[in-house]
Amino acid sequence: MSDISGLVSKLSALGFSDTAFEHAPVDTVEQWADALATVSGLPAEYTLTKTLIFKPKQPKTAPIAPVVVIAKHDTATNATLLGKELKLKDLRFANDDVLTSIFQTQKGSVSPFALAQVPEENAPHVKVVVDEALLADGVSKIAFHPLDSSRTVFVTPATLVSFIESVPGFEPFLRIDFAKLASAAPAPAPAGEKKAKKPAAASAAKAEESVGAAKLGIEVSKEADFPKWYQQVLTRSDMLDYYDVSGCYIVRPLAYFVWQQIQEFFDAGIRNLGVKNCYFPMFVSSRVLEREKEHIEGFAPEVAWVTKAGSTDLAEPLAIRPTSETVMYPYFAKWIRSHRDLPLKINQWCSVVRWEFKNPQPFLRTREFLWQEGHCAHLTKEGAMVEVRDILTLYRRIYEELLAVPVIEGVKSEKEKFAGGVATTTVEGFIPTTGRGIQGGTSHYLGQNFSKMFNVVVEDPEATGADRPKIFVHQTSWGLSTRTIGVMVMVHGDDKGLVLPPRVAETQVIIIPCGITVKHTDEDRRQVADACLDVEARLKKLGIRAESDLRWNYTPGFKYSHWEVRGVPIRLEIGPKDLEKQSVLSVRRDNFAKAPIALGDLETAIPQLLTTIHDDMLARARATLDERVKLVLKWEDFVPTLNSKCLTMIPWCEGEECEDQIKERSSRDSLGDEPEDEKAPSMGAKSLCLPYNQPQNPPIVPGETKCIQCGENAKRYALFGRSY
Repeated sequence: MSDISGLVSKLSALGFSDTAFEHAPVDTVEQWADALATVSGLPAEYTLTKTLIFKPKQPKTAPIAPVVVIAKHDTATNATLLGKELKLKDLRFANDDVLTSIFQTQKGSVSPFALAQVPEENAPHVKVVVDEALLADGVSKIAFHPLDSSRTVFVTPATLVSFIESVPGFEPFLRIDFAKLASAAPAPAPAGEKKAKKPAAASAAKAEESVGAAKLGIEVSKEADFPKWYQQVLTRSDMLDYYDVSGCYIVRPLAYFVWQQIQEFFDAGIRNLGVKNCYFPMFVSSRVLEREKEHIEGFAPEVAWVTKAGSTDLAEPLAIRPTSETVMYPYFAKWIRSHRDLPLKINQWCSVVRWEFKNPQPFLRTREFLWQEGHCAHLTKEGAMVEVRDILTLYRRIYEELLAVPVIEGVKSEKEKFAGGVATTTVEGFIPTTGRGIQGGTSHYLGQNFSKMFNVVVEDPEATGADRPKIFVHQTSWGLSTRTIGVMVMVHGDDKGLVLPPRVAETQVIIIPCGITVKHTDEDRRQVADACLDVEARLKKLGIRAESDLRWNYTPGFKYSHWEVRGVPIRLEIGPKDLEKQSVLSVRRDNFAKAPIALGDLETAIPQLLTTIHDDMLARARATLDERVKLVLKWEDFVPTLNSKCLTMIPWCEGEECEDQIKERSSRDSLGDEPEDEKAPSMGAKSLCLPYNQPQNPPIVPGETKCIQCGENAKRYALFGRSY
């Protein structure tokens, strides 16, 4: 139920017939009362309310169990006392993640009606508490925000109860007399015995006020609370919104434009390599999927299955593709009849579903995501390996030339390679704030594993005679996803919001009129507006994505913040004084450097500035990466280096058992006796890649250099780190 008409329809079925009243958006109960005072046609008597969502302290592996409290606006809802009454530990206000992922709402718009938006799997874990004072005989109408803070509906206590009871999946709601609860609490210590602590009710009330505020900017710093910062940047910049299916997200235009730029760049690159686009169905029969058991074993826990059509069971369950090797390769066998049909090179842009259960994170770990997947067949291993590296180069260029993010190229270990493949090459990124690596894109050499499974063969063109032997083709696959967007946000974003690299910014230049005061005439305002539009038109002729913000009902300061959150690379300010000087003031988003630009120089200065911004962003990120990849030559330095938010380059034997031991030892050394949170990123280090660019100071000396973990002979330096 995500729209007002759907809510009203639901309430109508329960006997509700009144309309929703519109008013100015509000942040507090006081503002709400003032806003309603300007609206006509309201009930003669009504009671204002507050809806609060708490979260108790729970074991890290337990499902989230929120507590929804619906109370009169002036009821003291003491969280400590409520927690004791419900036998819940350390009850605190739920964070933005809980509001958005479970209730599909946000601060300032929480109401009982958010219960109808709770996913089926979460409903049994939610407790609903209603203030006894709301249901008292003297209460005629109760005011609530239906879905956002710019509307109000008035319902009777009976309708409220009917609504709560009509939502499926919840336990019966609890009625609590908060006044009685407070009076039963122990009396405070006498004055003079000990300095009195701030009353819990007062601190709770202050927190309630903050819960009611719907902020437009970023409220937390990137360093202080990175997960919350990331969530706020994505939602408040309008890159993404939460969906009513857990682990799935709406990619809004600002983010989708970034993906389109990546698509255009990569499409041009693979066309030059002879790759053609196609599309295969999303469904895979269980029979086909299970033909390649080694391959699907790695995906098995994440495969989503369709088992019904309407109320009828399907004769054979259908998987929704987690990847398309088993979808495509039966048709490779059909299409490839001769060595003259090689190489066969195809790519598709699509979505895939992997039913992640560990801590979904927007763009990084989601149940459905957009990607491209290329699948090719070659006559020889050499031809396949050339393509594997060509694609990896394109992936590196996407990160560096579009997203201004440096990456490390290398090959995955045997343990980390693609299931069913022979070798996996990768580009690895780095998130400085968390000190974690992140896989950016992979290009696989599959060898003849899949061609043997699906019988993709040709006659050997080198053989002579009538009965030429069949040979299995050599295959590759490669993929890049919308994870690229998340990496870009985490690397470049700051405490004010997004910082977009110019080449993927939907708006590269925002033009804002300023300096208009009450002393200026309408003609002055018109001249400034015309100048903004003229600058916009001139920049658009150059192919620069420019926009003018001529919303006169907002202050320049509000507009600055609005576009800073959205990461627009350049802001141009134009006012009456600027026009007198025949110039504009430019402000860079990446470092807030300001500089005047003559109006006559715009056509040369702005393109140069956009290039400079990209180059500076990449240089800063590369300097950070170089500084935070540390050469570690003994185990004693390994975990301390990880704990300093760095990646490590270590001499390594490349053994799978050794890799398991590194992960186990580094996790144990980091956590001590504390159990690891299964839903959080691992504290143990794993191999990220064996970099192509190997350190040479000191070099690996065969037979002399030892693995720092097991003491066996080291083969190469390996990049190890904590990762997403």
